[in-house]
Amino acid sequence: MDIREYTEDDRDTVLRMRKLAFASAQPPPEKLVTPGRLGLLAHDGGEPLGSLLINDFAQFFGGRAVPTGGIGGVVVDPHARGRGVASALLDTALRTMREQGQSLSALYPTVPSLYRGRGWERSGVLERLVFPMDRLLMSPRAPHRLATRRATRADLADVHACYTDLAATVDGLLDRHAPTFQPEKLLDLDVATLVHDADGVLRGYLTADRERDGLKVHDLVAADLDAQLTLLAELTSWSGVLDTVDVRVVDPAFTGLLTAQAMRIEMSVSLWFLRVVDLPAAVAARGWPAAAGLKAGAVDLDVVDEHAPWHAGRQRLVVDDGGVRVEPGGSGAVQVHARALGPWFSGAQGTAALRRAGLLSGEAPLLDQLVAAPGNPRLADFF
Repeated sequence: MDIREYTEDDRDTVLRMRKLAFASAQPPPEKLVTPGRLGLLAHDGGEPLGSLLINDFAQFFGGRAVPTGGIGGVVVDPHARGRGVASALLDTALRTMREQGQSLSALYPTVPSLYRGRGWERSGVLERLVFPMDRLLMSPRAPHRLATRRATRADLADVHACYTDLAATVDGLLDRHAPTFQPEKLLDLDVATLVHDADGVLRGYLTADRERDGLKVHDLVAADLDAQLTLLAELTSWSGVLDTVDVRVVDPAFTGLLTAQAMRIEMSVSLWFLRVVDLPAAVAARGWPAAAGLKAGAVDLDVVDEHAPWHAGRQRLVVDDGGVRVEPGGSGAVQVHARALGPWFSGAQGTAALRRAGLLSGEAPLLDQLVAAPGNPRLADFF
């Protein structure tokens, strides 16, 4: 079996395998190979066996965007299943991501056992909430409703800045950098509303599509309460037409603190897995706000990771002068499995839970003190 980067000449082959695997009703993309994305194709003597896609992302953790390879489109041709094709593709992807400087990797696990076997583990959620219109109408009203208008091309940079200001405060969200993300696609959406103050300064935005079964909200992002409630008022303006509104959760403050949810709510949750591809690089790239309040200290790790040997073995995580780094050495007193690194790094699980799951042994309170992540790590983009 050989694995290579696929090209536009492989379009029909890759799309055929994706259609078999996912039965997607979406129209095929105009181009298979696009900026910010790298595809791998496994083949045997020219016979295609499977493929996957690596998206060039960055996820916010601790207020800093960490380079991340977003794995998607993992497919194996039916006749080639059971031959280790997907595992070989993932091993190649790990090496590729490290070479590209992507110290983390995220994916949505259609086959959890496959990805757990290569070191990915559950580390956060993507949530959608369906709000009955009568509940939205019970939500607070804006005391100072701001002006709104439709977005134009001239607004795209400001909209992206508005998003990243929020995303930097929510662990797990992507920074949506170009060229992987194309900001101009916002202009094709049915709803692209901006909210701004009297001086024209952007305070928030709402994007959505009107679908047959209702309004599907992609982003509701705002810098403050007045902007949040102004955009909420736009949602309630659909009360004469729609019974419900489907909202993708980007800002947990909006869905969790401002809307009048009942005790039971209708929610769809997609779980995502995270993997630390290169521990020293990931730790160097992450923000560590809690480190500023900690005394100098260290945790001697023994990293068990047969699929990423470059960081396996004894590594010392050091906290010093408010900074955090990983360097070779130490006693290896705390054994940590590759699967434990993702949920610890994201803040999804503490060391007690990882220990009960058999993914960590030894006492390491400093690991918990460092992450101290509020809320549930989340993505707001599916790939």
